[in-house]
Amino acid sequence: MCGFVAIHGNADEALMKEIMDRMQHRGPDGGGMLELGDSRLGHVRLAILDLPAGFQPMLNERGDLAVVFNGEVYNHLKLRRDLEQRHQFKTRSDTEVLLHLYEEEAEDMLPKLDGMFAFALAGPKGVMLARDALGIKPLYYGRKGDTLIAASEIKAFPPMDELHSLPPGHAMYFGEAPFRFSLPFPPKPSLFDLPLPEVLKEIRRLFEQAVLKRLMSDVPVGVYLSGGLDSSLVAAVMRPHTVELHSFTAGIQGAPDLEVARSFAGYLGTNHHEMVYTEDDVEQSIPGVIRALESFDAPLVRSAVPMYFVSKLARKHVKVVLTGEGADELFAGYEYLKRYDDPGALRAELDNIVLRLENTNLQRADRMTMAHGIEARVPFLDLDLVRFAARLPVDLIRPREDRPEKWLLREACKGLLPNAIVQRKKMKFSEGAGSANVIAERLRQRVPKKEFADSHQQARELALRSPEELYYYQIWREAFGPNADPHIIGRTSDATAAAA
Repeated sequence: MCGFVAIHGNADEALMKEIMDRMQHRGPDGGGMLELGDSRLGHVRLAILDLPAGFQPMLNERGDLAVVFNGEVYNHLKLRRDLEQRHQFKTRSDTEVLLHLYEEEAEDMLPKLDGMFAFALAGPKGVMLARDALGIKPLYYGRKGDTLIAASEIKAFPPMDELHSLPPGHAMYFGEAPFRFSLPFPPKPSLFDLPLPEVLKEIRRLFEQAVLKRLMSDVPVGVYLSGGLDSSLVAAVMRPHTVELHSFTAGIQGAPDLEVARSFAGYLGTNHHEMVYTEDDVEQSIPGVIRALESFDAPLVRSAVPMYFVSKLARKHVKVVLTGEGADELFAGYEYLKRYDDPGALRAELDNIVLRLENTNLQRADRMTMAHGIEARVPFLDLDLVRFAARLPVDLIRPREDRPEKWLLREACKGLLPNAIVQRKKMKFSEGAGSANVIAERLRQRVPKKEFADSHQQARELALRSPEELYYYQIWREAFGPNADPHIIGRTSDATAAAA
């Protein structure tokens, strides 16, 4: 996990260093720069795999190919075993696998990668950018005069003539149009006649497999534990495979998550850590949260606040955490989804919110953890599990009066959790941590309704939905400057905004 920059064209070392400095939080363990032809690559490193030798930018033996990489390729050992028959490896890192795989297959290598990643690879064909299928890792690119620049975060860029987000599952060569390399999501409709017991067994198998592959690390791996269903399932699968599992919770004194997570951590026998913050802490954190988050979307900011605090706590103990993002989107965990009577409409909405994750929960998870120099991994969004869930008959997933939300997931994972956790009702992240009402109450005083009404034209152009969101936008504008384009900021839909 790291941050990187790639520049092609007229770029001096000062510009490269300036961009890297703005991403130092993503890579507190070191950094490096490399020039290859007309391209420059820069990297700030969070050391997780092959701590002594995995430094970047990484150059191949011939000296004609270099890469900077952010994320993890979970199947790198399998790929490496094949490549070792023809290549001499100098490191144990997944980064070097990218170099040798590209030497053999160029961009045809991309569908073989299983993981969360964004990278820039400079070589004879130019600079290739690539991003994982769901957009778990961020990647932006744009033009400043005749210079092409790519980087991991918006805040890293100087004022640009244009700036874009590379779509998930896409790659591109600098100066050319992006092209899709991943299997399409949602998958094509297919007949699905597995009996229910087999469906439940497969969900359990795929989920446990997803958690275990994300334990790959040369540093301690922890878990964010809210006491809700999703994070508790992740922790329960991790526990037997972790000598000392550190779990983390944060919230305002008396918040529901604190007590439930504490009790479940005792049940599992984790080394549990809590951060209790105040209402003043919440209010004072908002400008820093918005700058780190790179968004003014109100529900996203609200849910980012507790994750900001819990990440600050976790950084004292681990460099990698597993989180529960994605379960609500796969298994219909949101309250508003109960309104869908038409199975086709519900399936379309579930697919839609999975595709929007890159700008919502995944952006929150990436930016809040990386603001404190730690890596978040999201097992529910393993591609095998995501595609299996997307092919299920929607009647199995749809909430009903006799079935709670995420019924299918609860049934599949029976026996992993105590009944009190299995039956716990879904709570918004910010509600469970106790900060949602604090933010709402205090911001009513910050931005009166009249001020929001007076800004109606601006609010309409930017799809600002409330005085609260106007307040966040004003902070965002101050942090990112007058040249930043607000339209690059992804937004939650109105329905999911109510559920976030």
